[in-house]
Amino acid sequence: MDVRGDARLRPRAGRRHAAGGEQSARSRRHAGRERRDYRNRPTVTAVVPTLNEADNLPHVFARIPSGVNELIVVDGHSTDATIEVTRRLRPDARIVLQNRRGKGNALACGLAAARGDIIVMLDADGSTDPAEIPRFIAPLIQGADFVKGSRHMEGGGSADLTRLRSFGNHALGTCVNLLFGTHYTDLCYGYNAFWRRCLPQLHVTCDGFEVETIINVRAAKAGFKVTEVASYEQCRIHGLSNLNAWRDGKRVLRSIVRERIVPLPVPGDGWKPEYSELGVPASVTALTDARKQRTAAESVEVAPALSS
Repeated sequence: MDVRGDARLRPRAGRRHAAGGEQSARSRRHAGRERRDYRNRPTVTAVVPTLNEADNLPHVFARIPSGVNELIVVDGHSTDATIEVTRRLRPDARIVLQNRRGKGNALACGLAAARGDIIVMLDADGSTDPAEIPRFIAPLIQGADFVKGSRHMEGGGSADLTRLRSFGNHALGTCVNLLFGTHYTDLCYGYNAFWRRCLPQLHVTCDGFEVETIINVRAAKAGFKVTEVASYEQCRIHGLSNLNAWRDGKRVLRSIVRERIVPLPVPGDGWKPEYSELGVPASVTALTDARKQRTAAESVEVAPALSS
């Protein structure tokens, strides 16, 4: 499945040509543009923060669409086989080690390492379904800057949201909508996708579970075109969540108040943490080089059609 969308949704790449000419020449030019459009589609990076998620990763990785170009697994000092399972199941994945602790810092490290045009934030516990990624990508291709998942839209839902968390999410979401003029239906859900160019305005520097709220609020403060899409949250497959409704709820509330008072950070790279990255095995490097050679060969093959 190619999550990046139909090439017809974007302007064609390459030169414009005058009407007329021989049918064969038009056919060659059309074929060249189609192939070039495919190579120039936006690339997609999935960022997955992990902490002792070895048992959940097989399910998560199996559901990531093939159109995702880059997978970044951020490890938060796991004591289980998270890194080994990642290497075995996805040897092409980039494994980033966060420099501090907490989900916010893990996401910041993964976002700083991302190279794709579009970034998707996924949870490693199986609660966010990677198969929904195309649903998030489509609005970005059509002009949105930021797409956030909602469990409260028609077609969405949750098998894991307790009454306390649901009440708190609703109360905090109402507060944000009143203070920032937004119309969010689900504030604290962590399934988001956005263009990488948005990162300087989002300025992710927090460490805890308030990261999703801060990102959503700053997207609004920056004037991004935000679109919500329905998403269904599953229960965690294995293990226990580190989320504490009271403790993290208070952190979220403090963050909302602070964001209302403090201006949006000046865009720049000052938010990027000093993460480290595990080396890529030689077998993966060889595979990547082979793919680059095939891409270069295709470019040479198509070049005459593009220049004609």
